[in-house]
Amino acid sequence: MAARRRARAERRAIERALAAEGALRERLARLEPGGDGTRPIEVTSASVIEPRALAHRCVACGGELRLVEHRARSELREVELSCRGCGRARVLFFRIVRPS
Repeated sequence: MAARRRARAERRAIERALAAEGALRERLARLEPGGDGTRPIEVTSASVIEPRALAHRCVACGGELRLVEHRARSELREVELSCRGCGRARVLFFRIVRPS
C-alpha cells in the first residue's frame, strides 16, 4: 500500500512540474514577437499571415498547429491557433506594414 502511494505521489509531482513548465513556456511565448498586441509580427501582405502563423509550433508540446480563426482588429490581425497534439490554444498577432 505504501509503495502505491509513493508511486501516485511521484506521478502527481511530475504532473505538477510539467504543468508549471508549460505555464512558464506560455508566459515566455507571450514575450516573443507576435505574443501579444504590443509586439506584433510585421508582414508586408495579409496573404503571408496564415502560413507564417502555421510555421510556429505548440509552446507546450512542440506539436503542429492548426488555424482556428483569422480576425482583423483595427490595425492588427489576430490569428487563433490550436495544437493538433495537445489541443492547447495560442493566439498570434500580426501587423501589415507597407514596404517603403
